[in-house]
Amino acid sequence: MSAESLHRTATAALEGWKTLDENDESLRHTMLAFLASAPLGCLREHAPGHITASSLVLDEGGCHVLLTLHPRVGRWIQLGGHCEPSDETVVDAALREACEESGIPDLRIDPVLLSAHTHPITCSLGQPTRHLDLRFVVRARPDAHIVRSSESTDLRWWPVDALPPNAEKSTIDQLVHLAGLR
Repeated sequence: MSAESLHRTATAALEGWKTLDENDESLRHTMLAFLASAPLGCLREHAPGHITASSLVLDEGGCHVLLTLHPRVGRWIQLGGHCEPSDETVVDAALREACEESGIPDLRIDPVLLSAHTHPITCSLGQPTRHLDLRFVVRARPDAHIVRSSESTDLRWWPVDALPPNAEKSTIDQLVHLAGLR
């Protein structure tokens, strides 16, 4: 069981996160306080809320972002999801989720935390909870072939400057900006 290593690496990622504004800095402290009070806070069974791991999947040139049309959320969002007991680190969880949801086996992840986000959701627990999402940049090779998983209604590459109208705009814009693409 890697609850301890997930917890340790989530804490380390947040401690090392170089925030760009006071809102992110406040979120960083809030997430660290959550983790300090929740030893199992990286596992989905922690009903009050749990850490999730996401990936901003970019093509090699950073001109396109891979988004999934999420069936529960109903919008185009980045790839990601729950940490699993088999994941040793939150970076492993983000990369596993990106590979599973994209069908691309050889993605490369930057282990430095890009951003964080929190949102209420009714996930696989079947009851309202909160996702505390840690987000990382992932790169796909130029000839990467995507395969939509059963967790997605649709999966597509989008130009970073022409995202779909129902994209989670503020989050994607923030991530693209933070990744230095605009």
